Formats: sequence, structure tokens, C-alpha cells
Amino acid sequence: MQITFLGTSSGVPTRGRNVSSVAVRLPQRAEVWLLDCGEATQHQLLRSDVKISQISKIFVTHMHGDHIFGLPGLLASCGMAGNVSHIDIYGPTGLGEYLDACLRYSETRLSYSIKVHRVKAGIVCEDAEFYMVAAPLKHKVTAHGYRLVERDRAGKFDVDKAIAMNIPPGPIFGELKQGKIVTLPDGRKIDGKQFCGAPQIGRKIAYCTDTIFCDSSVELAQNADVLIHESTFAHQDADMAFQRLHSTSTMAAQVAQLANVKQLIMTHFSPRYSPGNPILLEDLVNEARSIFANTIPAHDFMTYEIAPTNG
Repeated sequence: MQITFLGTSSGVPTRGRNVSSVAVRLPQRAEVWLLDCGEATQHQLLRSDVKISQISKIFVTHMHGDHIFGLPGLLASCGMAGNVSHIDIYGPTGLGEYLDACLRYSETRLSYSIKVHRVKAGIVCEDAEFYMVAAPLKHKVTAHGYRLVERDRAGKFDVDKAIAMNIPPGPIFGELKQGKIVTLPDGRKIDGKQFCGAPQIGRKIAYCTDTIFCDSSVELAQNADVLIHESTFAHQDADMAFQRLHSTSTMAAQVAQLANVKQLIMTHFSPRYSPGNPILLEDLVNEARSIFANTIPAHDFMTYEIAPTNG
């Protein structure tokens, strides 16, 4: 499972950082799920190795422009990619009307179908391999964080052991791979679990932006492999964070610590911490690491790989 950061600034783009968007490539299938779509996300995609044609789902946290202004343009470009047949879009009330207006007044006609789903707390979509959960965050407008979960997979099937026990290949192997107890034609009862290695534990990503510290962020991130959390302000600017309902670096670290995540990736940085200012991005990172050591800052086009693990 691979995470690519397409935009890591808050509010407005800078010379080095675009506004919010994160692409997640799903393992073992040519599919990308996009988290937020700030202005110029399609340009960022062109500069990355993420294929626009593989985007199948887009999840929007809230209706502020730095998270949605890139959506109409990206949808128009997806239609020109050639092999896009359908995209599901998930977000708050008003997202469908916004897209309808943008496409209608620009006279943009998509060559594929889209469906806009209004997000509520709980599971917002699922299939046999993955599911996405949403939870409310605490911001000036309705906002949701997301938790992407890969379902656990059965361990590797020991074919050689099965053959050595004179078990006939075919449909029986399929049942044994699922860990079922199978009765063979000769009357033997075989427990499939003895042929399967340790299960592969599904990977988990939590995405929390925009929000001030809240309990639902901790619940959403519980035991995640990676928590992507906004860190708009430095701890010294906590008053500003409370006024604008954004997180400080230390709030993000506290969520990571309380949720027992493996890795915190900070993003959504205010441009005020650029070189030449009294507080720098490095200061925010050090503040977070003083609470949660496994912390790294995101930058545009940074790719982070989550390797599979066995139970």
C-alpha cells in the first residue's frame, strides 16, 4: 500500500507546497483512492508517478476551497484519460451541488459516470478487500476524517505439504486455503488451517484534516499503521489554532500517542513557517517528536510505503 502526498500546505499554495491531496495506491490492483482534491491537484498528479486513469474513488473531508477547488478540473481531465468508466465521490452535504454547478456553468460533459455519496459516520464504502470508515472532526464547517482498512488475508497455502498428504488438487485446495475443514473422498477429515501460514494483517491508514484535537480523531486512528494528521500551527501558536479550529504539531502528536499508531506523518502546514520566519517547519517537527518519536513531516511528492505484516 503506497501513499503519495500531492499537496501539503494549508489554505493557500506556496512555491514548494500545493494544497491538500493524498493518493493511496491499493496493493495488487491498479486502483487509486484520492483523499481531498485541492486546487491544481491534477497538475501535481502529472508531476508524480500516480496515474490519473487509475483513480476510482475520491474522498473529500470538507467543503473548504483548499480541499475541493481541484475537483472539477480533475474530473474533466479524467474523461480525457481514455479508460475511466466511473468514479465514486464521497463528501459532505453540498458537494454534489457544487460539482453540478461547476460542470454545468463550464459546459463540461464527462465521458464517464460519477456518483456523489453524502458521508455519514460509519462505513462509507466496502468491498471484499478494503473498507473506508468516516468519523466527524471538529472544524468550522462539517468535516470528516477517514480510516482506510485492508481486510486481513489468509496466510500462504503450503501446496507441497498438501500434495505430500495425497490430497487431490482442485476445488479442495481452494477450501483448504480458506481454513475450512474438508472431508476427502477417502473419508479423511482435513483441517485447512494446518496448511496455512500466519495470516497477513490488513494495513490501516487514518487521515485527519481539518480539525482541532478531538476524541474522534483518536478513535479513527486507533492502532493505525500510518496516521496522516494536519499540523497547521506550532505549539506557540495554540491560541490561533483554537480560534481557527486547526491542530498544532503537539495536538497531532497527542492523537498519535493516544491512538497507538506506528507512524505519524504531519501535513497541512501553514505558510507562516517558511524560511526566514522566527518559527520554522523543523521546530514543528521537533515539537511533535518530543511527544511521539515516530513522526515525519510530509512534503509534496513524498511517497510512503506500508509493507504487509504477518500475524
